Formats: sequence, structure tokens, C-alpha cells
Amino acid sequence: MLVAVPRRRYKGRTDSDTQEVNVPISSMTGFARSQGSENEGSWAWEIKSVNGRGLDIRCRVPPGLESLDVAVRERVAKRLRRGNLQIGLTVKRERPQGGYRVNRDVLDHLLSLVPEVRQSLPDAAPPSVDGLLALRGVIEQVEVEEDEETSRAFETAVLAGFDAALSDLAAVRDAEGGRLAAVLTDQLAAIDGLCEKAAALAATQPDAIRERMHEQVAALLEAAPELPEERLVQEAALLAAKADVREELDRLSAHIEAARDLMAQDGAIGRKLDFLCQELNREVNTLCSKSSDMALTGIGLDLKAAVEQMREQVQNIE
Repeated sequence: MLVAVPRRRYKGRTDSDTQEVNVPISSMTGFARSQGSENEGSWAWEIKSVNGRGLDIRCRVPPGLESLDVAVRERVAKRLRRGNLQIGLTVKRERPQGGYRVNRDVLDHLLSLVPEVRQSLPDAAPPSVDGLLALRGVIEQVEVEEDEETSRAFETAVLAGFDAALSDLAAVRDAEGGRLAAVLTDQLAAIDGLCEKAAALAATQPDAIRERMHEQVAALLEAAPELPEERLVQEAALLAAKADVREELDRLSAHIEAARDLMAQDGAIGRKLDFLCQELNREVNTLCSKSSDMALTGIGLDLKAAVEQMREQVQNIE
């Protein structure tokens, strides 16, 4: 997806033209389903993906197809980097019937019990053939075992169905990632604009701080003339340095550029973007704590809200 990303700097540089960059961002949320049939059997795959710190795969397959679990996990690991995935497979097989047979062991055991029963119940009627055959376990159904080639063909077809579902899931996550990229680009632009406003205000701060410090020093000297003027000047200079927010603004600028560079990279960038959001938030907090101007503090609070909104979106990125 191509997203317009404005490139900005604060140190003596003006806005350049909008630059088109490729933003290969993927979301961690999505759903996909595929189904098919092979050799008198049908199947259906369902994959659900939500946010996760790493790649967590939970796979549920029917009895007899446990070998597919390893293949499924290998395929997911090659396509995805992060997310909690719930994978389910349902299978319906219609095996050919092989007829019925008499279980000789069960029948012989029942016949061996007849003399003992007749001694206890001499008036009982002798067992009939249909009565013996109706007893559970005497007649059993014979299932035709599937040959290895047919079984292997069925599993191959089922795995092909999973590949299709996984491709659909990746496409859904990429599409959602494209929408997130547009949102993040707008949020970065908003943060960038607020930083420029803060930089404009910060440029006027040294003169204001210097004038206020002169007034405070003069008041202190008048109230306590015995205090060394040099010491007061040193303290005033220290307070002025602590109130200077230009260093925080420079770091905010660097973090914004780093976020834009990340958005143009391939691979899983969600964790790195989340770390940059933490750094942005830390610099904004420092800016607010150092600010002695109400207007600059207001911009700092707006920055804090914008960074938090951006971090909420970053939580969805792979």
C-alpha cells in the first residue's frame, strides 16, 4: 500500500514535498475459512487471529490426523511473526462398509455359560439362535481399512486446504494493516504538527525565562543584600537550563523519523513501534514537567493524548 508520508525536521529545515513510500504493515487480527473434499471425505479449516506478544498457535485436529499438527505449525511460522492463532479442523469421512461377522470368542464364552445358567434356572427355555445373535458383541461390523495411498492423498488435500486458509488470513491481515498504516501516518503527522507548535513556543522561552530570572534575582538582592550575586546568577542559569525543552523536542523529532522509517521496512515492526511510542510518551512527559508556560503545557497534553492514541493502534500491528 502507498501512503503519503510528510518528511519534517525542526533544526533549520522546512517541510519537503510529500513522499510516497511503501508501507508493508500487517495487522494481527483476522479470520479465514476453507473447505473441500477428497476420497469420500470432506473437511473445513477455520483460523482466528488476535493480538499477541509473540506467535502463539493453538491447533485442534480430529483423532487420527494428529500428524497434521506439526505441518500446520511449520506453515504458520513461515508466514506470520506475531499473533494468537486458534486453528480448528473438522472432518467427515464416509468409509465403505465391509459387512458383518460373528465374534466367535464372545459367542463361545456365552455358550460355555449355558450349563451353569440351566443349573440355576432348570425351567428356563434353552437359548435360541436369534437370541444369542441379538446379544451385544456377538455380531460386529467389519470396517474396510483405508489403504496408505488413499490416506496420504486425503491428508495432502487437507493440508492444501489449510494453505489456502492461511493465505486468506494473511491477505486479511495485510488489508487491515494497510488501513492501520493510513491511520498511523495521520497520527504521526498530527504529532509532528504539535511538535512544531511546541518548538515555536520553545524558541521564545529563553528570553522570557531570562527576563523573569532578572526580576527574581533583583527581588532577592533587595530582600537579602548579603547574598552573593554570583551565586544567584548561577542558580538562575541552572533553572533556565532545566526549563529548556528544546532537547526533548529534538528527541521527539528523531523518534518521529524513526517511526516513519520503520513503517517503510519489511517484517514484524509492531514491537519496535510500541517501543518508540513509549519513548515518545517519555519525552512528552518530560516536556510537560519542564514547561513553565501554560500554552506549552497545553500543547504537551495534546501531544500526550495523540501519542496514546497512536500506541493503541500500534498494539494491533504484527
